[in-house]
Amino acid sequence: MAAIVKCPTCQRPVEWVPESVYRPFCSERCRLIDLGAWLTEKHAIPDAAAGSDEDPASDPPHEP
Repeated sequence: MAAIVKCPTCQRPVEWVPESVYRPFCSERCRLIDLGAWLTEKHAIPDAAAGSDEDPASDPPHEP
């Protein structure tokens, strides 16, 4: 029995089988909508260093 997952874009049920070529998405349209959200940075993976006011690249080199 194949698992049923929800399309991340439209929430339609998607059967998790090899024939579902766009899985976890239900269609190419939903896949492209999600890709567009990543490319325009509507989706992002949090960066622990992003919240820091200090820029480690601007620090002077450490003397040995």
